[in-house]
Order: sequence, then C-alpha cells, then structure tokens
Amino acid sequence: MAERAPSACPGHPWEDKLVRYEIRVEGHLSETLAKAFPELGHVVMAGQTVLFGPVVDEAHLYGLLARCQSLGLRVVEMRPVPE
Repeated sequence: MAERAPSACPGHPWEDKLVRYEIRVEGHLSETLAKAFPELGHVVMAGQTVLFGPVVDEAHLYGLLARCQSLGLRVVEMRPVPE
C-alpha cells in the first residue's frame, strides 16, 4: 500500500489508508471511455457501469467526479466500499 501523509483532520476517512469506492454510472461504458479512468477497474451490469478502486483522498474523488461530468456520464451512485 502507498505511503500516505498524515491527515490534517483527525478522524477523517482518509486519515491512515486508501478508501475503496464504487461509482455507478448510467449505461455501458465503451472501452475507450473506461480508459479515461486508468486507476479504476470496471464492470458492466444491469444497464450500468460500476467503476471501482482505491481513492487516495478527497481531491482524487472530486477529480473522478469531474472526469465523469466532463465526459457526460450520469453518476447514479457513489459510495465507499467496506474492506
């Protein structure tokens, strides 16, 4: 696991570790669109694509959401996944 700097906010979810997330987007992503998220895995199921993987911090999470928006993807659900 990657080394992390201490969090400025004790008790914050990213204090000591990476947090795994699932981001569900509407529709089936093409392989080309999926490559816009090289740090995440993906599976297509039931009319949605689930992007999943470790998120380093809030800035990374907001960056992923901004990437979804810039690609015109509709985010249906986003949630941390317990390990």
